[in-house]
Amino acid sequence: MTADPVTAPARNTRPPTAQAALGVGVIVEDGQGRVLLGRHHSGTWELPGGKVDATHESVAAAAARELREETGLVVDEASVDVFAMVHDVIGGINRISMAALVRLASGVPEVTEPHLISAWRWTVPEELPTPLFDPSAQILAAWRPELGVTHPPAHVLRIVPAEETSR
Repeated sequence: MTADPVTAPARNTRPPTAQAALGVGVIVEDGQGRVLLGRHHSGTWELPGGKVDATHESVAAAAARELREETGLVVDEASVDVFAMVHDVIGGINRISMAALVRLASGVPEVTEPHLISAWRWTVPEELPTPLFDPSAQILAAWRPELGVTHPPAHVLRIVPAEETSR
């Protein structure tokens, strides 16, 4: 039986079957070249970040929001550089982690979600603590491959800034 084109929902308005999770991890680099990592209660170290809201929120806006919510550090969405997409699969679900970079001259992060993070620490990238949360490790490896960060296999797609594509 064919659907009645008059009564059937248009293909562009039907929601797709959910098969992916979209998040963002934020590398926050201070004026001394250190990165911000949080100690999760599970024992892993992780970048600030989280899910991109299922609204019209951009990845950069989600990065700025998550950074503010988790650390109290406030940045403008325009200062967020989304530089890569990292893709792996967990439990049959595609996990898409957008990698973002924010540079701050200085900042004192606060533990605003003590039920998740016990402490924030500025760390020299060459001395990253372990264990790292897998998506954070994947993002750090995409940012600076020469660091030799151990992480589960992932596909990395580099994002080229718009001004570079018009050259």
